[in-house]
Amino acid sequence: MPIWVDADACPRPVKEILFNAADRTGVLLTLVANHAMALPTRPNVRMLQVAGGFDVADDEITRRVSPGDLVITADIPLAADVIARGAHALNPRGELYSADTIRGLLTMRDFMDTMRSSGAFTDGPPAYGPSERQAFASQLDRWLAKNAG
Repeated sequence: MPIWVDADACPRPVKEILFNAADRTGVLLTLVANHAMALPTRPNVRMLQVAGGFDVADDEITRRVSPGDLVITADIPLAADVIARGAHALNPRGELYSADTIRGLLTMRDFMDTMRSSGAFTDGPPAYGPSERQAFASQLDRWLAKNAG
């Protein structure tokens, strides 16, 4: 099963984990972004550059994803879209989104957007560190063991 990466905001440590996993397993890894990125030269790692604009990369991933594929994204609406299409979605912090959890996450996201637009100050996510990196790597390894190969 291919892995798609919403690469514009994907942390560098996550990309490194994904490159190593693609090397180890041979899974097809496609990074989708609106700007060029340096990638390792591997036959199963590719870049899909899309035009700039709001949700252009997300829309391209949604259009191309197939049931069973994995999408790496912190974008909750994108995760909801790919789950609705039968694909899997994994957050760079190691949370595997599911049909059971995505609705609540969308509701919380919409609530926080409303709070910010009304002038409320809200903190962003905590810094990406070793524990998040480990959680992502572990969840990715579990997914690959179950689905790749």
